[in-house]
Amino acid sequence: MLLRPLRILAACLSFAATALAQEGVPPPPGLVPEQMWPAPTAADWQKPVAIRWQRTWEDAVRLSQATKRPILVCVNMDGEIASEHYAGIRYRDPEIARLYEPYVCVIASVYRHTPRDHDEQGRRIPCPRFGCVTCGEHIALEPVVYEKFLDGKRIAPRHIMVELDGSETYDVFYTWDTQSVFDTIRRGIEQRDVPLAPVVRGDRSLLEKLRSADSRDREEVEATFAAADAAQRRALVDAAVAEGANAPVELLRLAAWSLDPELAQQARRGMLQAQDPNAVELIADTLRGPLLADERRDLVAALARFGATSTRARTLATAHRGLGQEAAIDTRRWGAALQPGTYAPAPIDADVAATAQARDEALAARPADPAARLDVAEASLLQALAAAPQSPRGGSRQAERARQLLLADAERETAAAIAQGAAGWRPTALRAVAAFHAGRREQAYELAAAAAPDLPPDAPGRLAMELLALFAEARQEAIVAAVRQKQDWPPQWTADVHAAYAVLARHPLGQDTHAAHHYDFLRFFGAADADAVLDQALERFPSSARLHQRLRTRLLEQRGAEGLEADYTRRLAAEGAPAVLPWFAGYAALVAAEVHRRAADADAAVACYWRALGHFDAYRQATGQTDGAHYEAMAHAGIARLQLEGGALEACLQSLQQVFRLAPLAAAAVDGLGVTAVQTADMLRARAVAAGAQAIVETLARELAALPPAALEPPEYERASRQAGGRRPR
Repeated sequence: MLLRPLRILAACLSFAATALAQEGVPPPPGLVPEQMWPAPTAADWQKPVAIRWQRTWEDAVRLSQATKRPILVCVNMDGEIASEHYAGIRYRDPEIARLYEPYVCVIASVYRHTPRDHDEQGRRIPCPRFGCVTCGEHIALEPVVYEKFLDGKRIAPRHIMVELDGSETYDVFYTWDTQSVFDTIRRGIEQRDVPLAPVVRGDRSLLEKLRSADSRDREEVEATFAAADAAQRRALVDAAVAEGANAPVELLRLAAWSLDPELAQQARRGMLQAQDPNAVELIADTLRGPLLADERRDLVAALARFGATSTRARTLATAHRGLGQEAAIDTRRWGAALQPGTYAPAPIDADVAATAQARDEALAARPADPAARLDVAEASLLQALAAAPQSPRGGSRQAERARQLLLADAERETAAAIAQGAAGWRPTALRAVAAFHAGRREQAYELAAAAAPDLPPDAPGRLAMELLALFAEARQEAIVAAVRQKQDWPPQWTADVHAAYAVLARHPLGQDTHAAHHYDFLRFFGAADADAVLDQALERFPSSARLHQRLRTRLLEQRGAEGLEADYTRRLAAEGAPAVLPWFAGYAALVAAEVHRRAADADAAVACYWRALGHFDAYRQATGQTDGAHYEAMAHAGIARLQLEGGALEACLQSLQQVFRLAPLAAAAVDGLGVTAVQTADMLRARAVAAGAQAIVETLARELAALPPAALEPPEYERASRQAGGRRPR
């Protein structure tokens, strides 16, 4: 059964992120984009960001009102050439930063540049692209400014001036030069009637800084906490908790993740009062760990208090209440019936056909027996499930017609069995599964909810598996619908989903898809046993791509890029490691390389790329398969980009030639930083022209001319931007 992943629910709780590039009107004659916005070099990325960003929109508004400074909203995106120029060069230039000083600045970008926002001790991990904010903060800001100011258009780079009353003074984007942007930023202050309040940064007490919304003050308080002794830390946390609704959330996090249990408990008390929207994620993170029952209950209640303004908080509170309730599925009875490690292979088509024939013969001998008729209905249903849906073209139209006829046979025989007196879970289950595969989802969900609670644990066949999975999906879809409509939903639904997937984890016909959805569900709600679910699933399905994708994400969040590679090194060394594992290790090394690139650690990134190439080569040697060639090409493309940033133009050309040789179509593939090999080639050409390296220009032209047209297709965001308008000042 195909289940929709839990990202449907996540989409209900946040805005989707689709950015457009800055290419609305033709550039000045004789110039190309790579010359208008030179790409940052490795040395540029090493420079610190010179602009002071505020952490949240609420902080920015408080600071703006206190200082009478307007807010400057900056929007940025990865990969887009002008955005790269601003992030890597302009935002790190002290002279440019002085233009931004009269503003309260916020940065919005939907891209994550670090796997996590805090380390194991609760310390902030600043975004390497933008500096003093975390990735979670600039990601959270994007839907806020989208709703308030972006007029339904996600465009980057973009600069918007917001006055004290919330009105816009200007909104600049789609400009083909940077100077006009900076002139607008300067004039915005020069032509403003409201005088700026003086900013006093002299002799202020630590308590005054603790109450400040300014990110600079927040950093100072957090640094003081990190360097303080036990008594000073306790005094700081007591002062933070005494602020009640205005308790600084990041200081509470540092205390909650400290090794002092009393300090951590006091921080959790502070969470119960805090009204900062960031407290929602802090409480959610806290609920992932071990807690006393009373503390857990109180924190869930604190989440619920955010429910009036935060759909996510209300959803998390309901889910956590449900995880402790009894489910409609009795997992204890199922656990006793299903012993671990006894997974049976799925039946082959010949077995299904033979079973169907035997059941037809049994029904012919006992035409008045409703159980025999249900057997025939189930056989027809299983035959239909064995025939995957086909697109209605050519011979596949006949196969799909046969599948639909089998489903109709199953429904007809089930109805006849019910007319003969058949009752209980089985006829309802047959109706539910047949309706689902016939496309009648709502009917299927209703029937599955009615049948699943009565499903006996001695029903290990495919019908039971399909019903359990359909029941879990029905509950998830009901939760999604409630969230979309901003309605409450029974907490038991959470327990039902958890229980159904827990049974499927041990069911003989359980699938890696079920395990992935189970993990996604628990992880989304911050359940403490989510990691255990994924680990057990990987033991059962060690070659599942969807499970390895989730493992990579988890390892990055918990242990960083080094921990990601170390875990795969351990798995490769384990006895009985599957032959496909080097492929997954190679992909993990690619992901780690991109993490290092975002942190501007070129040496570490290049080393990861070469390890990735080694893993893909080992996979090819062991299996004879070449399906790693695309990712080998992507590794060479990443190396080429770093060589370009380091000024090694000849080496960059050679790496690009490797891309074109291994997998030409990979030249158009966007990597994790939003960059393609063709974009790197365009920048190499501009650099080579500037350096007078005519041989590189000519060789590159020949290489690009030899590529198939599909390899030269620009990324989607570039294609979209070519239809956009020009600069729009307000």
